[in-house]
Amino acid sequence: MNEKPSDPGSFIVELFKMPQTLFAPIGAAADPAPKAQDLAQWTSVAQRMQMLWFDFQREQIAANAQKMPSMLGDPGNWLGIMQGWVKALPLSSPDTQKKMWEDSLALWEGVLGQYGIGPKAGQAGEGAPDLPLKDRRFADPKWRDQPFYALVHQTYLMLAEQVMAMVDALETNDPARTEQLRFAARTLVEALSPAHFPLTNPLVVEKTLATRGENLVSGMEHLLGDLQRGQLTHVDPEAFKLGENIATTPGKVVHQTPLYQLIQYSPTTDKVLEVPLVIFPPWINRFYILDLSPQKSFIRWAVEQGLTVFVVSWKSADESMADVVWDDYIRAQIEAIDTVRERLGVKSVHTIGYCVAGTTLAATLALMARRGEAKKVKSATFFTAQVDFENSGELKVFIDDKQLASLDRLSEQTGYLDGRYMAATFNLLRGNDLIWNYVVKNYLLGEDYPAFDLLHWNGDVTNLPAKWHKAYLKDLYRDNKLVVPDAMIADGTPIDLTRIETPAYIQAGREDHIAPAASVWKLMHHLRGPKTFLLAGSGHIAGVVNPPSARKYQYWTNEAPADTFDQFIAGATESPGSWWPHWIEWIRACDDAELAAKGKRVPGGKGDTAIEDAPGSYVKAR
Repeated sequence: MNEKPSDPGSFIVELFKMPQTLFAPIGAAADPAPKAQDLAQWTSVAQRMQMLWFDFQREQIAANAQKMPSMLGDPGNWLGIMQGWVKALPLSSPDTQKKMWEDSLALWEGVLGQYGIGPKAGQAGEGAPDLPLKDRRFADPKWRDQPFYALVHQTYLMLAEQVMAMVDALETNDPARTEQLRFAARTLVEALSPAHFPLTNPLVVEKTLATRGENLVSGMEHLLGDLQRGQLTHVDPEAFKLGENIATTPGKVVHQTPLYQLIQYSPTTDKVLEVPLVIFPPWINRFYILDLSPQKSFIRWAVEQGLTVFVVSWKSADESMADVVWDDYIRAQIEAIDTVRERLGVKSVHTIGYCVAGTTLAATLALMARRGEAKKVKSATFFTAQVDFENSGELKVFIDDKQLASLDRLSEQTGYLDGRYMAATFNLLRGNDLIWNYVVKNYLLGEDYPAFDLLHWNGDVTNLPAKWHKAYLKDLYRDNKLVVPDAMIADGTPIDLTRIETPAYIQAGREDHIAPAASVWKLMHHLRGPKTFLLAGSGHIAGVVNPPSARKYQYWTNEAPADTFDQFIAGATESPGSWWPHWIEWIRACDDAELAAKGKRVPGGKGDTAIEDAPGSYVKAR
């Protein structure tokens, strides 16, 4: 692209003289115009789409124009950020405009030359053109079959690179502001991809012609359905039923409070480890991420390893939980631990805390240590959990005064944050994969929804207590108080993580964008007991939910002392497949005493009253 283009004026004139050549596939003539008898079909498509829209508007008016969450989150604040970003960029600079124009001409000449068009027509070779800019969104050959679509997506990729480079070059003197601008720029650039517009996406054009517009009718139905729900649909909503084909591991609800249900799973081995396991999943999601299909279920696998497994199923927030705060979740974790100890007559339990529940587990352990109750927990495992939020990843771009004020507005009438807003936030972090990919598939191509358990869980949102959520973002993400000894108090007890001497197993995901591995590593600096750190392949979810039978990914360990995450990586040993077997070996090394799987080790057995069958009613509440 640094090569000097030929005269711009003559090139543009020549370009506009050959529309048929631009739209023609390689070696083929342009498609003929639609036949007259097709006009009735296209008219019918237009009329049906219009009626769908009118019906949707009438329903909204009849519902008193009830405000629904946006599928892309709260756009108001981001519009302001984007406006500031556009003003900050040197787009109006003559030097910038001159460079963008010259780079564009050089790119166009080079791309079209490979199709035998323009001043560099001699560059055309045999076979598919080798275009300079690559991106998996444009991997389909149809993006290269016609010069027009090649030119469109190559120009987009070039401009996207230049825009992001401008953002990186800005000097804001505020790292948080820089990250916000970078996120806003990336979000805007992703949204403007030519793949998201019917006339500039060759796959959509081809599908529209092949179905005679029926894909657009189906797409409109999908779009309006999502607008009514206030949430982007990823999978067939009828494909999965809790307790039938997901969350099917047999068990019973053995304890219940207004905040959570405690589920105990039925043993599948004659003997079990004496020390039971209590799992605390994050309350920002449903617990069954650890109990998807039987082949993917961590819970089922743990039971098969001889563990007596308990899982906390948190209640999705409603108006009765308006005053719930972090202290309540810490008290709930302590209560669950004591309930299991009393129920089974054991001195201690193993614990797992996933994501935000792992952060809370660390606070719980610190509180128990302060109270002289540390021995109630034999070990603590942390799945992708952070305690030091200084470098906590892209979620920090959502935490400033404007964002926190918007949380107040969204929850002021109910006292809780609608889970659809949180889901939209996480979707924005992976916009191409979790938003725009489905905009193309669902709305433009009109494809049927697939059946995918992980994405079903991703869309099964959970409401959050607003008071807790806002305090959590301010005290931990913004002010990073948890790692300051005694800066936070829970249930009347100061929290000092350095008092924790419980053996800990810390798992992080190499590609985790929610809890970056380097940030998770910092937990190693604050705990004083024996610690094992393991880096798993993949990210926040797939890095955790990786059963041995899948034979996917890998993990890294390092037995040598390491003061930093980089030192750990430098000396790490890679092992193929799931890290779960490594973890169960660690659990058994903590305590391998066994006993018969009888009595209350079998929930709902003789003499044991259970509340209901797993997965319980809280996980089904909406």
